[in-house]
Amino acid sequence: MTATVTPILNPESDRFRQFVLDNTALQTPPHVPEIKLHLADEAHDLWHRTEEELATMGLPPPFWAFAWAGGQGVARYVLDNPECVMNRVVLDFASGSGLVGIAAALAGAARVVACDIDPFARPAISLNAGANSASLETRIDDLIGNDDGWDVVLAGDVFYDKALADQLIPWFASLAARGADVIVGDPGRSYFPKDLLRPLAVYAVPVTRVLEDAEVKRTTIWRFGSATCLEAG
Repeated sequence: MTATVTPILNPESDRFRQFVLDNTALQTPPHVPEIKLHLADEAHDLWHRTEEELATMGLPPPFWAFAWAGGQGVARYVLDNPECVMNRVVLDFASGSGLVGIAAALAGAARVVACDIDPFARPAISLNAGANSASLETRIDDLIGNDDGWDVVLAGDVFYDKALADQLIPWFASLAARGADVIVGDPGRSYFPKDLLRPLAVYAVPVTRVLEDAEVKRTTIWRFGSATCLEAG
């Protein structure tokens, strides 16, 4: 027997799109004021509310409702260094709100694919892209280990879990080895492979205090890939 899905939990439904609109406000992330996102005003309340609603489906917490330090850092770097993505095909991996992908589109990327495994990221990315008149393709898929020939792979704040890090490190390294620029933003997460990358820039990024251990996170932008992007210093 096929289980039915409650309409508000169906990411393809208009009710979920309305849920995003009702529980967020259009704001500018503090480190990327050029971009508007539908973000949670009361981070703690929305985080727990959506966790409870999604728990019955075994889906992750609403990462799409917050502008995380790593993503803000990568978006800032891309906007300040548009040559990294201009006229290139870009993958925004673990896109969440779509912040990084939107920055790449605004910086002149030829094509941007925003990918996340959380199906609820789809309506959030769509709303945020629309708010910024940015064109993004959204894929709800696990792309780890795949290679669709992207010129640039962008990832913000993805090394918070050991099991995930153990998958990402060889994948990112293989993409870089064949010539892709792999640019990662990290605010000092536990499983970041610092010895394998070179720094591009460092930012002090304001974040949501309820979800982090500080109001400002020192966030470094790192590169696995080739020399297209400028290096720090």
